[in-house]
Amino acid sequence: MIFITGDTHRNFSHIEDFCKYNATAKDDVMIILGDTGINYYGAPHDTVLKHELNALPITLFCVHGNHEMRPESIATYEEAEKYGGIVYIEPDFPSLLFAKDGEIYDFDGQRCIVIGGAYSVDKDVRIVNDWGWWEDEQPDEWIKSHVESQLKAENWRVDTVFSHTCPEKYIPTECFLPGIDNRRVDRSTEEWLDEIENKLNYSDWYCGHWHTEKYIEKMRFMFENIMELGDY
Repeated sequence: MIFITGDTHRNFSHIEDFCKYNATAKDDVMIILGDTGINYYGAPHDTVLKHELNALPITLFCVHGNHEMRPESIATYEEAEKYGGIVYIEPDFPSLLFAKDGEIYDFDGQRCIVIGGAYSVDKDVRIVNDWGWWEDEQPDEWIKSHVESQLKAENWRVDTVFSHTCPEKYIPTECFLPGIDNRRVDRSTEEWLDEIENKLNYSDWYCGHWHTEKYIEKMRFMFENIMELGDY
C-alpha cells in the first residue's frame, strides 16, 4: 500500500498510530511531502530519531522541504535505485528514503515525479537565532533543468506529482502567516511550478508546505491527514 501525508516537522506520532491501527509492514510506503525534519540538527541528535523511525513497520519516502538539509549534502547518504528512480539512503537506516528532485518513480503502476523545496518565510528569524536555515532550500537551475528534461522525455505526461510547495496559481492565501510582509517573499519556485503545471498532463498533484487540507481542481494540499495514493 502507498500512503501520503504532509509535513511532520519531527512529529511522527500520527504515523506511528496509523501503523499500529492498520497493521502496516515494511513493504508499505508512507510518502511525506517535505519538512520531515529528519535531517535538521545533524548527528548525533538526528540519529536517535532515525533509529526510532527505521524501526516503524513501514518505509518512509520523503520529499525535500525547506526546513531540513538536503540529503545529498550529507556525507553518510548514498544513491540507490528504488521504485524505478534514484533515492538517497543511509545504510544504517534502509527504511528512510529521500527522493531526488526530478526523478520519476513507479508506485503501483503510477508514474510519479518529485519536485521538492520552497522558500522559508521564517528565514530571517531562523538565521538570527541559529535555528537552522539552508541556502539550497529551493530548487536551483540544475534541478529545474533536470525536472524539465525528465518531463520532456515523458512527453509532459505523468500520473502524479509530489511537491513540497504548490504552483503559484493555487497558493492558499488564507494560510499566510501574520506579521510576514508577503511582498518580500520569494515566490520563484511557485512561479516555476506554475510553468510546469501549465504544460503538464497529469491526473493528481499532492503538496505539503502550507499546513492545510484542501482540494483545488486536481491539486491536493496535505498536512496531518493520511490518505492512500489515488484515493480522492
